[in-house]
Amino acid sequence: MEQRRCEMRRARGCLLGCVVAVLLCSVTSAQIRYSISEEVNEGTVVGNIAKDLGLDKSTLKDRKYRIVSSNADPLFHVNQNDGVLYVSRKIDREEVCAQSSTCLMNLKTVLENPLEVHYVGVEVLDINDHSPSFSEKEKRLEISESVLPGARIQLKPSRDPDSGHFSVQQYKLSQNDHFRLEVKDKGEDGKIPILVVQKSLDRERAKSHSLLLTAMDGGKPPKSGTMNIVVNVLDVNDNAPVFSKDVYSVMLNENAPVGTTVIQVNATDLDEGPNGDVVYSFTNSMNLNILNLFDINALTGDIKVKGLIDYEEKDRYEIEIEASDKGLAPFTTDKSVIIKIVDVNDNTPEIEVTSFSNSIPEDSRPGTTVALISVNDLDSGLNGKVICSIVEDVPFVLTPSLQEKMFSLVTKTPLDREIQSQYVLTITAKDAGQPPLSSEKTINVVVSDVNDNSPEFSLSPYTFYITEANEPGTSVFSVKAFDRDEDDNARITYHILRDGSEGNTLTSFLNINPETGDILALKSFDFETLKTFKLQVVATDSGTPSLSSNVTVHVFILDQNDNAPVILYPISSNGSAEGVEEIPRNVNAGHLVTKVRAYDADIGYNGWLLFSLQEVTAHSLFGLDRYTGQIRTLRSFTETDEAEHKLLILVKDNGNVSLSATATVIVKLVEPREAFAAADVKSATKDDEDNNVTFYLMITLGSVSTLFLISIIVLIAMQCSKSTDYTSKYLQETNYDGTLCHSIQYRSGDKRYMLVGPRMSIGSTIVPGSHANTLVLPDRRGTSTEVR
Repeated sequence: MEQRRCEMRRARGCLLGCVVAVLLCSVTSAQIRYSISEEVNEGTVVGNIAKDLGLDKSTLKDRKYRIVSSNADPLFHVNQNDGVLYVSRKIDREEVCAQSSTCLMNLKTVLENPLEVHYVGVEVLDINDHSPSFSEKEKRLEISESVLPGARIQLKPSRDPDSGHFSVQQYKLSQNDHFRLEVKDKGEDGKIPILVVQKSLDRERAKSHSLLLTAMDGGKPPKSGTMNIVVNVLDVNDNAPVFSKDVYSVMLNENAPVGTTVIQVNATDLDEGPNGDVVYSFTNSMNLNILNLFDINALTGDIKVKGLIDYEEKDRYEIEIEASDKGLAPFTTDKSVIIKIVDVNDNTPEIEVTSFSNSIPEDSRPGTTVALISVNDLDSGLNGKVICSIVEDVPFVLTPSLQEKMFSLVTKTPLDREIQSQYVLTITAKDAGQPPLSSEKTINVVVSDVNDNSPEFSLSPYTFYITEANEPGTSVFSVKAFDRDEDDNARITYHILRDGSEGNTLTSFLNINPETGDILALKSFDFETLKTFKLQVVATDSGTPSLSSNVTVHVFILDQNDNAPVILYPISSNGSAEGVEEIPRNVNAGHLVTKVRAYDADIGYNGWLLFSLQEVTAHSLFGLDRYTGQIRTLRSFTETDEAEHKLLILVKDNGNVSLSATATVIVKLVEPREAFAAADVKSATKDDEDNNVTFYLMITLGSVSTLFLISIIVLIAMQCSKSTDYTSKYLQETNYDGTLCHSIQYRSGDKRYMLVGPRMSIGSTIVPGSHANTLVLPDRRGTSTEVR
């Protein structure tokens, strides 16, 4: 028979393993419910969660679809590929839910990016896999023969680990003439068999009676268990103890110390002697858990605390006690004592971070969910009401969720990683008990970078000075930008804006290192051809999408002494710097013989020309003004002086390495008459030569002046942009001496500066390191006297 039961159980298990409970037909608040029988095989399909919730199966794995459980060996798992819920191991309903009428397991499933939480309920259905059993194989009872029909003897019930319909449903007593069986239904505590005396006992006829008590469950076919009852008939004790109250009820605080008296019961027996002495005990139907929590004094009837009383485990106990006399056939009276447990605030709230995104982009909108926080307090009433808050003043806030005791941690205000890149949040959960209990949990939220900052140049605009005749291919200047973002968003590359406009043609001769911002010149610049230009440099970061900014770079070419002086006069017909001057012999000292004119394309000291006599036949006859180039007689001529004199004039500039040119003037002394005649003849030819010289001089002067004027305008504009207080003016000499002078004065702070080219004021002083074209003028606001 036992083998047949095993085969039937195995067949039923296989059948139940193949059949899965149907999905509940409605979903409310994103929750579905399945049912499945216990003892099904591992890997049995419970239900397709993805299909029932309408989830996209292709995104389950990327969104890390999973069951959130604190159990190290979970009963269920979900397949991330198809969203099907499977059984991880065999489920024993009696182990999971004891004898609860309904065994419902709530599973919490989570999807990320974006965060979603779905609740799945799985009801484990009971199967009839246990037989009823008695704690004793044989029960011996002693009953007085004087007991009246109707006397009730409560028996210890049979226990069946199954629940519901598969638990113990009925008891049967073997056929006899003196006893019958009644069953008392105590709800959760099951059915209690009561042996009732049906017919008066006669000890002289039968000293004992053997009965067989059978317990059966509600299975089909039902399973059963048996217990032998042996009734010994005793003689004559005919009064049972009587309790002083019909109902005993008491309130007891949880966590009451061991030894605390809960209540005292009292019963009396009208008999005398041992038949009237009452002793108290718990009935045989008492649950083992209750016996571990409470104890009763057999003599006084005091019920005391024996173990830890926890309201959260059970809030009400019904204790069955009995009072028995000490007669040979003792009478017993049973009574129920109701103990109601009063809740005490002894449980601190528990904080659980259900789902947490430890990194959040800085451009997240207010209201973006960072984490789901669940709090739980095992206490009840106000003791279990929890308030959740954040301690710090941070751009995050906790908002209640649809689920009770669930909170969402969301952003309150916009985030800026450049201001703060990380937040350490302390979440506090506090109940409403007296005194209140609280707990804290710290989470770390990292703000990830978004490309929201454009590169910034260290200067705007840039101004650079380049010496002409630079070496092609070398770095001439550098720009630098920074980005407040990080990683790729802060990685900057540089390029020169080339829009093809006429003003940007020079950018084709420049190249920029995209990583360092160093700008290289691909050709050598010539001050005399180009004095200034500007360009646009663009800095772009590597973010997606990338951001950029540009800056204007003003470049000024500084002059170098790379042009030798050019003799304008005298010029012979073959182009050499030679000339012949005829003067009367009778001229006085100081007579202007001629004037050597020269020009230098450089400016400043590089273009400041000085004249000197290198060779002369008679040093006492002629003198040369070193600044103007005028040749004058130093004394009157005598009869002994030669009639022809050769003067070699050296013209050199004032550069660091000076350049020079020479001119030869031959002075012929003639008699006054010849001089006048020669003057008439020469005047015609000289007029033509002077006209040609004047024409070339005007063209040269106009070109140089135009270029210089443009550079001065650019310089003034730059100084205005720098908010520098300066004044400028053109200085013109009323007695123009032919050296093509031009200059500009300006003020910066307490100093006055002058750019000179090629002639300068005699009272100026040279400033070391001024690139040979900038002078510092003495402050003449107190005096206007020029020192010569």
